[in-house]
Amino acid sequence: MRVILAEDSTLLREGLVRLLVEEGHEVLAAVGDGTALIEAVDEHGPDIVVADVRMPPTHTDEGLRAVLEIRRRRPGTRVLVLSQYVEKRYATELMSGDVDGVGYLLKDRVAQIGDFLDALDRVGAGGAAFDPEVVRQLLARTTHVDPLSRLTPRERDVLDHMAQGCTNASIAEQLVVSQSAVEKHVNSIFDKLGLLHVTGYSRRVLAVLRYLGS
Repeated sequence: MRVILAEDSTLLREGLVRLLVEEGHEVLAAVGDGTALIEAVDEHGPDIVVADVRMPPTHTDEGLRAVLEIRRRRPGTRVLVLSQYVEKRYATELMSGDVDGVGYLLKDRVAQIGDFLDALDRVGAGGAAFDPEVVRQLLARTTHVDPLSRLTPRERDVLDHMAQGCTNASIAEQLVVSQSAVEKHVNSIFDKLGLLHVTGYSRRVLAVLRYLGS
C-alpha cells in the first residue's frame, strides 16, 4: 500500500518507516505534525494514513483532528490511528462516521509487530480495527440512559467483539461458541438496540459506535 505516516517521535517514526518498507509498502511521506500530514495527503493521495494523536504544537489532539479533516476531504482514505491515548471527543467523532477503512490502536497494547501489521492490512482492505480498550473507554464515556442494559452478559461480550471489528466466525472462535449462536446473539443485539436491519460486517461496527456516540 501507499502510506503516509505522521508521528512526532523521530525514533518511532523512522522505525515505522523501516518496518513498512520491509513489509513491501511504499512510504510516500513521514511527517511530525498535523498540518504537514494534511498537506502530504493533499499532495500524494495515499491509500492509507497512519497517525499519532498528540503532535505539535500543543501535543493534545492535532493528529486526530487532522485525520478527521482528511476523512472529510477524502472520504475514501483509510486511516489507522496509533496512539498512547484515547482522545474521547474526536475518537467518537471518527468512529461515528463511516468506519470502512478506520482503525484505532493503542501503542502500549500492540504486543507484537504482527498485530500492528494485521490491523494495517485489515484497515487498508476497507475493514475496521479497534483496540478493545478504546471501545471500553468510549462505552464508559456515555452519560445517557444505558441502552446496553437490556443485553445479556453474552450479548455484551459479542457486542464488544463486534465493536473491535471482528467477524461472526472470529467471535465464535474467541468465545468458543458456534457461529450460529453468535448470529443469534447479533440479531438479538440489533433487535434490542433498534438496529435489526443493519447488515454487513463494517456497517455493524458503524451502527454500534454511532449509537454509543449519540
